[in-house]
Amino acid sequence: MTLPRRGRRPRALAAALLVLLALGGALTASEHGVPRAVGEPVTVWLTTTDDKGGRHVVRGLEKQRPFVFREGTGGPGVRLGVDEHSRFQPFTGGGASFTDSAAWLLNSSGALPRATREKVMRRLFSPEDGIGLSFLRNPMGASDLARYPYSYDDLPEGKSDPDLSGFSLRHDLADVVPLTRQALRLNPELTVMASPWSAPGWMKDSGRLRGGWLNARYYGTYARYFVKYLRGYRDQGIPVRYVTVQNEPTCCAGYPSMSWSGTSLHYFTKEELLPRLKAAGLSTKVLAHDWNWNTYQKYGAPTVDDPEVRRHPNFGGVAWHGYGSGIDRQQRTHSRYPGLPAFGTEHSGGDWVEDQQSADMHDIIDYSRNWARSVTKWSLALDQDQGPHSGGCGVCTGLVTVHHGDGQPGRVEYTVEFYTMGHLTKFVRPGARRIASTASEAVPNVAWRNPDGSKALIAYNESRRPRTVTLDWGGAHATYTLPGRTSATFTWSGAQGAAPPALGEQERRGGTGALAPRPAARRQRRAAGRRAQSVGSTPARSSP
Repeated sequence: MTLPRRGRRPRALAAALLVLLALGGALTASEHGVPRAVGEPVTVWLTTTDDKGGRHVVRGLEKQRPFVFREGTGGPGVRLGVDEHSRFQPFTGGGASFTDSAAWLLNSSGALPRATREKVMRRLFSPEDGIGLSFLRNPMGASDLARYPYSYDDLPEGKSDPDLSGFSLRHDLADVVPLTRQALRLNPELTVMASPWSAPGWMKDSGRLRGGWLNARYYGTYARYFVKYLRGYRDQGIPVRYVTVQNEPTCCAGYPSMSWSGTSLHYFTKEELLPRLKAAGLSTKVLAHDWNWNTYQKYGAPTVDDPEVRRHPNFGGVAWHGYGSGIDRQQRTHSRYPGLPAFGTEHSGGDWVEDQQSADMHDIIDYSRNWARSVTKWSLALDQDQGPHSGGCGVCTGLVTVHHGDGQPGRVEYTVEFYTMGHLTKFVRPGARRIASTASEAVPNVAWRNPDGSKALIAYNESRRPRTVTLDWGGAHATYTLPGRTSATFTWSGAQGAAPPALGEQERRGGTGALAPRPAARRQRRAAGRRAQSVGSTPARSSP
């Protein structure tokens, strides 16, 4: 037998005691019988409107006094359970578009002094000083919200340029490129995508930017046009992560546009665009469709249903616009192809919208609960006359209104769309994951978990009366009275622990808990859908 050396046993016992003490100090509150979430502070940010149209902001993203989670689940009012262990799609970003109109108004129109422009850009894109917009969908050439029609290779009638020797980004270098670069500096997590409204006129059977079809002999040329655009932006320090083949195919003759069939979109995507992107060494991904829910079967499905397309490394998913009725199409497409990424790429605000705050909040919540990785408005900025525009939407609004030529130089107004989008982008960062939350018609909501573990629950009280809301999370609860006609984002950190909240049956099964749009939202989308059948994204005024 080997006897222990003198002093070894006391030192071993002391070390063991220190380990036990350390383990005891590391015990979580939940292991002592108190839920880990108890005492975690919650901060809420509120936006309230006081008019029927949901446009007059009386409180815009105002930070309120924090309150805390308390022991036990349940409580008064509408109960919203949050379970961060049930995670769904990632968040790519939220934002709008540097249309030609928006970029010109903000940059070279002379409407804004430099200091004012810098302040506006910070408020739009800085996560610290503003709302942290994280997604830009820029038109690839002119859209309806442009001062005039243009492409990157315009020629006199009867001329052609099959070698694209005349291709130039000169137009974008004046305003769109410098502002997009500035946006990337303010928010390095910003995603940029591009959508064309038309090929150059000489490539089309109409010979014009407005209307017409792409000539089949120019399919390969047009794919190289994409490559030149993407390389040109890359050389300007702007990586374009996503592109679509066409904004709203077949719509509309009144402004730069181009018609396609579902078959021709499929062929061009599969046989021309995807191979050329891969051959060029570009990582940009193509999104199919880029139009309404109710046009998907005709224009999006032929591309998406092709397994070879879905497997291609440069294919990125499907893009949705919210003008046509039936967001259930978004859910059904996800159910058929669960791994297919979905993006919300356009939904303009404007006079045609019955209640702007309500429409915005339902869009953010409905898109997200139906698997969208992005939520994108339309133009970032327009002037006080809802322009300039070139034959397109004369009733659209932007996130900011820049006064120009009306005797109020330098005046900028932040619309309700700025604040509603901020309820998402200021608090949900790229890379976040949607997490389960209780679906509610009384208080529609959606929840996210950021990469740093912080949570954001976005909710909306459409009623004119206050509603009491109780958040259930991690075996604890927090109660708050949400004012009427108010958007809210609740934020908190901490760890949930093992105790899940009481969620609805759909969340327990791992579903989305998506709700059908409320009656007002359904009316607006039906009106928009009827408008979209004839004039695409140029909303006509609609009555309640």
